[in-house]
Amino acid sequence: MDKYILCALSFLLSIGLTLIIESRLIPLLSSKAKQPIYEGGPSWHMKKNGTPTMGGVAFVVSIFLSLTIAAIILIQNQKAEGISILISAIFALGNSLVGVFDDLMKLHKEENAGLTPLQKLGLQLILSIIFLMARKHFLADNTVIDFAFTKIDFGLLYYPVAIFLLLGIVNFANLTDGVDGLASSVAVAMGTVFLIIGYSFSYDIPIISSAIIGGGCGFLFFNINPAKIFMGDTGSLFFGALTVSLAFSINKPLLIIPIGIVYVIEGISVILQVLIFKLTKKRLFKMAPLHHHLEKCGFSENRICVISVIVTLIFSAFSLLFLRS
Repeated sequence: MDKYILCALSFLLSIGLTLIIESRLIPLLSSKAKQPIYEGGPSWHMKKNGTPTMGGVAFVVSIFLSLTIAAIILIQNQKAEGISILISAIFALGNSLVGVFDDLMKLHKEENAGLTPLQKLGLQLILSIIFLMARKHFLADNTVIDFAFTKIDFGLLYYPVAIFLLLGIVNFANLTDGVDGLASSVAVAMGTVFLIIGYSFSYDIPIISSAIIGGGCGFLFFNINPAKIFMGDTGSLFFGALTVSLAFSINKPLLIIPIGIVYVIEGISVILQVLIFKLTKKRLFKMAPLHHHLEKCGFSENRICVISVIVTLIFSAFSLLFLRS
């Protein structure tokens, strides 16, 4: 089947199903899954108390279904691309399930604390190892990373670097989900960048990218400020895993750093805040992650989303100067 048709199918299925499922989820989750608001967060966020969470279920189901259909179609003629899509989809779904457990524990405890960091990292580490093993076994991935002017074989060092990237981006994406529309708008921007970059590579990258754009846009319809529903860890871990998997699909895992620059900045802001406070008892930011600092500086939630999308596009364009196709 033509690449254009498969991309369009992936996009339309993802956005259409997300809109349909989400519209039915909101009334259901409004009575059974109200988001506990972090008391240490911005005071004005308390008005969001009671907004339903776990809305990421809608685009997780929609994207996973659209990618599975595309993979089944592809496996008949482009077996490697179909398998690549399935591996990425399953990796993202696995991380989403970790998010489901985390969200359910928060709801059960009625506080913003679910799985412990070690529990979450342990499960994600297992998923990351399975992801890398699956790509090596089914797609013959090696330890060579392609740069602009050369290729470097990282040898055994490749695997700790790869796991660091996988765990880092997935969890940094989770930290980015803190204001209405931010995580989903950044995911859409990243999906758009990967769609442009990956269209010349193979079928799997543009199809996955199209699904991310569709699911993200569908969710934004309900999540833009003021949000009617939150995605929860269920959705943010899924987006983080699916976007980082794309960098591995084009054999440029380090490309996720400039394209996922918003994730990286948000994650580093938390790390710096904690380290500097422990060393000096002073805070670098008014509040971390960075989006909360910007809020305290007077930025509206929608403005933060727009700035984040622009930053993503600028850093993504800049990275292309150093990466060959």
